[in-house]
Amino acid sequence: MGIIQKDALRTTLISYIGLIVGYLNKGFLFIIILSTEEIGLINLILSVGILFAQFTNLGSIYSIWRFYPFFKNEKNNDYGFLVFNLLVVLTGIGLFSFIFILFKEQISSFYELKSALFIKFYYYVLPVGIGFGFYLLFDNYLRSLFKNTISVFVNDIGLRILTTILIGLYYFNVIPFRHFVLLISLSYFLPPIVLFVYLKYIGEGDFSLKSIRISKKFKKIIYSYSLYSYVNSMGAIVVITLDTVMIASILGLKETGIYTTILYLTSVLSIPYRSLLRVSNPIITEYWKSKNMSKMNELYKRMSSVTLVLGLFMFFGIWINRIELFSFLPSDFQSGVNVFLFLMIGKLFDMYMGLNGTIFVTSNKYKYDLIFTLSLMATVLVLNLILIPKWGISGAAISTTIALVGYNLARLIFVWISFKINPFRLSQLFVILLFGGIGLMFEMYHFSFDNRIITIFVNSGVYTLLVFIPIFTLNIEPEVVNYGVKIKKYILKK
Repeated sequence: MGIIQKDALRTTLISYIGLIVGYLNKGFLFIIILSTEEIGLINLILSVGILFAQFTNLGSIYSIWRFYPFFKNEKNNDYGFLVFNLLVVLTGIGLFSFIFILFKEQISSFYELKSALFIKFYYYVLPVGIGFGFYLLFDNYLRSLFKNTISVFVNDIGLRILTTILIGLYYFNVIPFRHFVLLISLSYFLPPIVLFVYLKYIGEGDFSLKSIRISKKFKKIIYSYSLYSYVNSMGAIVVITLDTVMIASILGLKETGIYTTILYLTSVLSIPYRSLLRVSNPIITEYWKSKNMSKMNELYKRMSSVTLVLGLFMFFGIWINRIELFSFLPSDFQSGVNVFLFLMIGKLFDMYMGLNGTIFVTSNKYKYDLIFTLSLMATVLVLNLILIPKWGISGAAISTTIALVGYNLARLIFVWISFKINPFRLSQLFVILLFGGIGLMFEMYHFSFDNRIITIFVNSGVYTLLVFIPIFTLNIEPEVVNYGVKIKKYILKK
């Protein structure tokens, strides 16, 4: 198997195991043990913390993607590239921690009416943001080394198992709710600590300031790129977190709890995509370095074809079972079906065109991405202000979907015109028609049994056969067929 396929398979399997643990936490234990408002509080703290982490990195994680191939040198320890970026992150943490503390009253005023409980836990955001900020740095550096497994494992499995333990301690009255939330926040230091130790273990952990041997000229180039990438990166994180932040401010913690739980349940759709993207990003930078546009175009098409099939498979696989799946949730969550639909559509579209973002921001035209990012941020903000008061959490999901579709289309067109590459293949049209036809068939006829689990199992089994038999027998999407065959051989070999 190729490096992308092999590494993506490993990280995908780890992510799915982590997803199971995560579903146990947020889809079962949280709902049973915590009130909807408490769920909303915890998810709001995590959302604001993740937003804080994105601010603190100051664009360093994107400079790692872009410039690591130029510093890759075992004898010179990468010219201190890692510790240089660590100093940047430390500067960002110090700056934004000061701002976060200084403007506490102004930030809290947005939540005092509908989400007053958040104000009591305001400073719990800092451990989440600082811990996740360090994790982003070490994780992206390990991506450049094509070492993804440990990062995915500690974040997707280790952190979630720790959450399971903490919710158990709270349930059995070993710790009060306030300590439970505090420990959840502090747990975000676990992944960066593990990655720090791992970097030292593999010999990539020289954190001495003397190791920095980057010329002033190259530093200026890095600073310029990081600045633009920093602003651009805010677009993606705005889409992820602004909904949660605005729902908490406009509607309250109960609606925030429902929305963030549904948002987490949709994350299953993007697991294969994230795994492929992790190992594709550093390869794209290598292609830019060697100016190999033909291979980049080939990777672009292959990535889009694979993610289209995997995304549509997950999308319709979940949608045809939506009635049974939502029946397991409390009555408060039944209104989230439409939220579920719109969020999945947005994620699917983002998956199919996701690689255009990496190609764009690692190219010499990365500065133009600022226009698209600012447009995305404005679109999300305006649509949320209009649609959340009108349609509640469904309005937030609709605004996110509209923003993602428009944003990705705009960047797709720009990349196509600028670099003469695109993700399209004729076979992809047949894939869309196949999934659409099967999905319509299940809307017209749905297997139903007294036992909901049997119903889900039967519908999913029939659906899987109807999808993959024609794909493999007719070779509708050769890339997926080839990938499937390699996975089979890899598993049998192991």
